[in-house]
Amino acid sequence: MAERDDEFLTRLLATFKGEAEDHLRAMSSGLLELEKSRTADKQREIVERVFREAHSLKGAARAVNLSEVEALCQSLENAFSALKRESLVLSPPVFDALHLAMDTVSDFVGVAGTERAGELQSRIVQALQGIENALKSTPSVSPRESTKPPPGQSPRTARPESGQSLEEDAVLRPVQEPRGAPEDTVRISTAKVNALLLQAEELLSARLAATQRAKELREVAQSLTAWEKQRSKQQPQVSAVQKWLDGMAKRDGTDAGLQDGQRLSAVLGGLLRFFEWNDGAIKSLQGRLSALARSAEHDQRTLAGMVNALNQNAKKVLMLPFSSMLEGFPKLVRDISRDHGKEAALSIQGGGIEVDRRILEEMKGSLTHLVRNCTDHGIEDREERSRKGKPLAGTIVLAIAQRNGDKVEIRVSDDGAGIDLNKVQAAALKLGIVSQQDIDQMDAQGVTALVFHSGVSTSPMITDLSGRGLGLAIVREKVEKFGGNISVETAPDRGTTFRLVLPLTLATFRGVVVRSEGTCLVFPSTHVERAVRVRRGDIQTVENRETIRLNGDVVSLVRLSDALAVPRKGASGEPTEQVHAVLVRAMNKRIAFLVDEVLEEQEVLVRGLGRQLTRVRNFAGAAVLGNGKLVPVLNPSDLVKSAVKVAPSSALPVASGESPSGRRPILVAEDSITARSLLRNILESAGYDVQTAVDGVDALTALKAGEFGLVVSDVDMPRMNGFDLTARIRADKKLGELPVVLVTALESREDRECGLDVGANAYIVKSSFDQSNLLEIVRRLI
Repeated sequence: MAERDDEFLTRLLATFKGEAEDHLRAMSSGLLELEKSRTADKQREIVERVFREAHSLKGAARAVNLSEVEALCQSLENAFSALKRESLVLSPPVFDALHLAMDTVSDFVGVAGTERAGELQSRIVQALQGIENALKSTPSVSPRESTKPPPGQSPRTARPESGQSLEEDAVLRPVQEPRGAPEDTVRISTAKVNALLLQAEELLSARLAATQRAKELREVAQSLTAWEKQRSKQQPQVSAVQKWLDGMAKRDGTDAGLQDGQRLSAVLGGLLRFFEWNDGAIKSLQGRLSALARSAEHDQRTLAGMVNALNQNAKKVLMLPFSSMLEGFPKLVRDISRDHGKEAALSIQGGGIEVDRRILEEMKGSLTHLVRNCTDHGIEDREERSRKGKPLAGTIVLAIAQRNGDKVEIRVSDDGAGIDLNKVQAAALKLGIVSQQDIDQMDAQGVTALVFHSGVSTSPMITDLSGRGLGLAIVREKVEKFGGNISVETAPDRGTTFRLVLPLTLATFRGVVVRSEGTCLVFPSTHVERAVRVRRGDIQTVENRETIRLNGDVVSLVRLSDALAVPRKGASGEPTEQVHAVLVRAMNKRIAFLVDEVLEEQEVLVRGLGRQLTRVRNFAGAAVLGNGKLVPVLNPSDLVKSAVKVAPSSALPVASGESPSGRRPILVAEDSITARSLLRNILESAGYDVQTAVDGVDALTALKAGEFGLVVSDVDMPRMNGFDLTARIRADKKLGELPVVLVTALESREDRECGLDVGANAYIVKSSFDQSNLLEIVRRLI
């Protein structure tokens, strides 16, 4: 038994090292990119990316009991969390500490499980102390204070001390030899490799047949060339006959006429012989071409069969059983439950089902998070389960089942307490994701789906395992990246079930090809419920939005070109009685997209958009159709978000000179002249009267001097920031009910909570700013 456990741990450690190399490579490149970046938005993006990599590496290290790596990653998380909060300023000493920590992690991972690991203990202590010193010594910068740098200085990077350059400081850091990237390897059965090799060998016969067909086609071409030469030789004789016929009309029966007749007989004889040869040559050519066509068709069918078989076997080489990824999950459940005074067991079903290893690798972290959630959040402790009359040991089930031939369903469930929907509602309201009116209109399924929004967490505190509200949002991103979908079901004291539906392979998938505004596009079939024809008379308007009724349900109808922000073209010809629509389900929403034509459903080969276009809103990639045409593949999740933001097509125009807010203007407080002008232009274009203020003090003065319907304020302003301005408004008896919308670059969870705590009605982050979203919030609050 002990030998088997040691063998298992050895395999698990080898798997972890490969995963750790990927995380460390991404973290190292991100840190180097961060050092070069000089724009705040780019720096925030990099910090968030490296933060997530450190978090994932920490979880993986915990699974193999590498407490040293876990501690280092936790320290790195603390540093990047401080950078996100802007309580830590980037500087050469900070970069040195971060590099040292990551180098130490990399070196320790390389020798983990060997005697040399003990030699690195002093370096680990040094790395931990380095980050702790950086956190203590770096000047704290509050997100509520103005952090705008002097001209020419990066908003996050501190200046070197006097007399010391960045280049001189960089020399102090030891330079390591770059490591070569490890070769990508995968373990597969020899039976699969043999099958692949046999198929490859059979392609040799197809290659020879193709060579023969090419030779025969060359011979046919040579025959046609010979025929053309013979025809050219007869051209003078044809001209001579034509000349003689013209002369016959002018002559009578003389000796000259007799001689001409003899010459004509010779010419006609030659022509007759050519025509006889020509007929035979043409018939022979036709026969050979027909035979060649039949042979080519046979070769094509044979080659297609071989290529299809080879393609299937090649896919199988990339297929691995789920069990290869789930070996460490039972120990993960055991360790977490023991640490929290719980008792739980993991049951794995369908582990032999195979799926593309690329999907396995990408989804491993997501499944780890779901299982960890079930153990940490779902399963109650022994006393609680005993009080509820449940078995003392909780049960977590991870079940895999093949569905519809080309898909796989993963079910992660527990028999625990279930999700507290009241806490979900409270968290979503606090973050401003939904309004109380939205909550009142939601059913239980709609409320449950809110757990997939970033920042929503029911945990009372942030721990090393949970409470940040990021996990489920990342899981949904991963699932939707592969064209899959995720749903959750929960019941009080009966448990929670997550269902993930993913494709088995990545190379090809089925798509519905449509035409919109003259352009062909592809909907992934996994998100298409049906394609329908709708009578124009059945389109109704509800709350200024077009809708249709399908099977008794009212579904929003949005023109696809409007969701993609593509200008409409003029209609050609008379409008038809029926229109085409594609019903799409994504993010627990159903929307029908109006298109010009639904062409067909077919298997398509998907290609990425390239490194320059790694993320394009509304598009997931490009597909090669059967006719060789390259068309865009739509991203259903993005498309649904865009459709929700599409302005109602029948919205009533605002009367000239009247503000939608009832003639009460909106006050915009923003110290940046560019942002102030932008906000003013957006609101005035929508028909609102706008007055501006340059900071919180100026805004408070304006509020006491006049009447306003709403305040739109930045947070990071001199003299008085947006948080303090909101608090002063709420403390004033006359202004206490005035709606306040904060529009800011501060996007951390702490900043959001601070905004809501001081009484802001909405919190909009500039990095994801959308003017339609702002206008919708303003319309709702006024």
